[in-house]
Amino acid sequence: MFPLAARIGILALSALIVFGVVGAILLRVLPGPHRSTDYFVIGTVSTLAALGALFVAVITGWLKSRDIFYKRRQKPGA
Repeated sequence: MFPLAARIGILALSALIVFGVVGAILLRVLPGPHRSTDYFVIGTVSTLAALGALFVAVITGWLKSRDIFYKRRQKPGA
């Protein structure tokens, strides 16, 4: 597969792309003229989307264990 440095680079680049795309969409969607609070909200939502995409990518692609968030209980008597 890819070396570890390349995989981390791909993850970082994908998060940066998601941040930029969401920021550009929100700049178009929010009515102008923009104030400083509008830019603050756009940056916050873009960061949330980028971190969410990074979280999903790491959980689904990087970690292979199914017991990430909880441990399955053993059946009684097993």
